[in-house]
Amino acid sequence: MPHQFPYSGAIDADGHILEPPDIWQTYIDPAYRDRAIRLRVNDKGLEYLEIDGRPFKYMPAGSLSAFGAMGKKLSATPDPTLSYVGEAPFGSMDAGQRVQRLDREGLDKAILYPSIGLIWETEEVGDLAYQHALTVAYNRWITDFCSGTRGRLVPVAHISMGDPHQATAELERAVKAGVKGAFFAPFTPINKSHAHPDYDPFWAKAQELDVPVGIHPAGEPPSKRVHQRFKDMQKWAVWHFNVHGGQGPLQAFTALFQYGLFDRFPRVKVVVLESGAGWAGYLLNRMDAVYDSPLGESVPLKEKPSYYFQRQCWISGDPDEKAFGNVVEFVGADKFFWASDFPHPDHPDNYMQELSELVTPMSKATRQKILGQNVAQVYGL
Repeated sequence: MPHQFPYSGAIDADGHILEPPDIWQTYIDPAYRDRAIRLRVNDKGLEYLEIDGRPFKYMPAGSLSAFGAMGKKLSATPDPTLSYVGEAPFGSMDAGQRVQRLDREGLDKAILYPSIGLIWETEEVGDLAYQHALTVAYNRWITDFCSGTRGRLVPVAHISMGDPHQATAELERAVKAGVKGAFFAPFTPINKSHAHPDYDPFWAKAQELDVPVGIHPAGEPPSKRVHQRFKDMQKWAVWHFNVHGGQGPLQAFTALFQYGLFDRFPRVKVVVLESGAGWAGYLLNRMDAVYDSPLGESVPLKEKPSYYFQRQCWISGDPDEKAFGNVVEFVGADKFFWASDFPHPDHPDNYMQELSELVTPMSKATRQKILGQNVAQVYGL
């Protein structure tokens, strides 16, 4: 039984769903159905994912069950008895179960992000129209998935930042269909920053629709990874999940300032997800210091970066961050959400207990903001 939370109004700003493996075949445009992502089993009985008619290169066979392994011990070797669907924990693949889980935990709502959707862009299939079709299929499905839950489960659109006009069109379509925001991976298929002027139509539409845009960690292809310095450490968990999981989003986020995005679009809302909260003090101070130095002449912003952060940016932090409360006090309580990351394996499963311990010492006003008030305001819940 999950820990019962003692405070009301809490909203999980970044929970995950394990997509049923047939959703792309069901929801993708018919022209791409033969190329849809699908689940296969090899001659050793191990599950693997297929994209565009070939196996995933960067998701080994037998590893899919790890998506639902929060609180479990991962198998050291691929085990054909551990299936993706069979290892999915309660509430990770069924909308009714997820609402029951929220009730047991004492949570009002959960904003949902994908699992398979965080890895397929790693494969660099190259066909931007096909990548777009994959995101449209997921967005159609997640909207349907959340539709019968009376707002308890909140859908967010996956946008592949390939063709800017396709990305813009899908943002508008998905918002009209019911999503409350969007997210993209920390890299782009065309190797341009998300704030490059080519993407201005997307940001203009996000501003017009008044929906937040999140930067979420994702599997990164070798050509775009930020953690390639030490070739002997690619499989080490502490190295991989900290350097890969955090630096990618922060590099993408910092580039938004370098390109002057927030002056061009003064009402755009940006959220940095699943990258911790402790970086905020350092990065804001450092960006301001560079801005005030001779190097800052290359930054096309009228004000210091921290000014735009306070006006237009938010951070999703983790309940197991011991310094979270200190960072909130330094940066400001209006700027933070909390998130469970359920059911992924890189956090423990006692997140509700840790959340209680995190917010209990806070003032009532700060606690209400962190638990749900901020995220409800930003996402218009």
